[in-house]
Amino acid sequence: MTEDKINLYLMTNMKYFPSERIPYIKQQLERIDDSKLIYLQTMSYKDPVILLIISIVAGSLGIDRFMLGQIGLGIAKLLTCGGLGLWTLIDWFLIMGQAKEKNFEEFMKIISTV
Repeated sequence: MTEDKINLYLMTNMKYFPSERIPYIKQQLERIDDSKLIYLQTMSYKDPVILLIISIVAGSLGIDRFMLGQIGLGIAKLLTCGGLGLWTLIDWFLIMGQAKEKNFEEFMKIISTV
């Protein structure tokens, strides 16, 4: 795959991944062919900023955890009203990183299976 396509993919999707994982993602993109890149470009990643906003607005209901696919934690957060607010407050600082890690996991699934 060409360097321009790799850079374009990274520029458009960099905000969805942890910054320390970008060199590894670039290395993986250099190994795949164009058909796999097209498949990767159709992926919809979870936007960390949107998840932060949802966490601020309705974090005590566990909606942010449900959106990350963490159903058990979402139910626990819902039943405890966000851990009496403490869990919700902590998630305001952690949720963006967790969303980026989830996106990286999805990227790696696609790279390894496609």
